[in-house]
Amino acid sequence: MLYKLVVSTVEEIAAAIRDLPDAERARLAESLPTLVPELDGDARWEAIIRDPTPRPKLERFLDEIDEAYRKDPSQFPIIKESDFDEKA
Repeated sequence: MLYKLVVSTVEEIAAAIRDLPDAERARLAESLPTLVPELDGDARWEAIIRDPTPRPKLERFLDEIDEAYRKDPSQFPIIKESDFDEKA
């Protein structure tokens, strides 16, 4: 007999996830960005970038950084891909 489990609260969903076998939890973890698009980092950044909400403090800060860079670019180190590698 097939039973359909209905969960509707975060607590119930969390409990159901904890009860999954390890292999099923792994499958779920891999598919979460598809199931919950907000978890997709690129999509989230795209939403932030396209958000028209004014952010005057951020804009002022970025203007200050631009001005500092124009005055003395040497104070900004060049970032390399390897800078993002894990340091042991």
